[in-house]
Amino acid sequence: MPDTPPPGALDDATAAAITAAVDAGFDQQIAFLQELVRRPSIRGQEHLAQDLMFDAMAARGYAMDRWLTDPDDIRHHPGFSPVAVSYANAWNVVGTHRPRGTGGRSLILNGHIDVVPTGPTDMWTYPPFEARIEGDWMYGRGAGDMKCGVVANLFALDALRRAGVQPAGTVHLQTVSEEESTGNGALSTLVRGYTADGVLVSEPTGLRSVRATLGVQWFQLKVRGYPVHVAIAGEGANAIEAAMGLVTALNPNGPDRGTE
Repeated sequence: MPDTPPPGALDDATAAAITAAVDAGFDQQIAFLQELVRRPSIRGQEHLAQDLMFDAMAARGYAMDRWLTDPDDIRHHPGFSPVAVSYANAWNVVGTHRPRGTGGRSLILNGHIDVVPTGPTDMWTYPPFEARIEGDWMYGRGAGDMKCGVVANLFALDALRRAGVQPAGTVHLQTVSEEESTGNGALSTLVRGYTADGVLVSEPTGLRSVRATLGVQWFQLKVRGYPVHVAIAGEGANAIEAAMGLVTALNPNGPDRGTE
């Protein structure tokens, strides 16, 4: 007997139409990614990119929500991470697609907008926020991690619209701040009430699907020394020197990797 397609499976014609719609919008997608990369959304400047994402989602007719991550709103949650910086510009943006009908399963498409610091700019071949394209590569801070994923989420729904179809369930497009250090931005969306039947985080790490990950682990290591005068330093115990060996042992990429 022929295999029975699962409920909600796409027929070949619809799948081909969606693929063609993705291709048709790809140049526009790349141009938008360049504009997003050129907004230097390092820690404390996330609003520079979130303004663009908010306007783009709003122009597409999604129901919009925007708010600052407030540590006091999320510190009760077991997923909360310690906050040691200002959240003055740690904006989160959510655009929600509402389906015409009911019965479809809901989905969250999530991505972070913050990027790591550039480091010494003289070590860059091109300016870090130029978003230069050479061949099949775009060079710029955040182009891969993870503004490409954020833009892919947005333009995936564009492609569906271009193909004349839409998700049968609610879809929340989320761009969050403060991922590179903690993940409190994504936690803030959860505490705010955004849940779904499934979540896709379009992080490009490994270029493969990952069903689960460890996340962030926070711990403190305290080392006590025995202070003495420098003239008799050999009779004391230097806590910094003692800690150096412990740091080496805890380094997952160090020589003691894989040992107890």
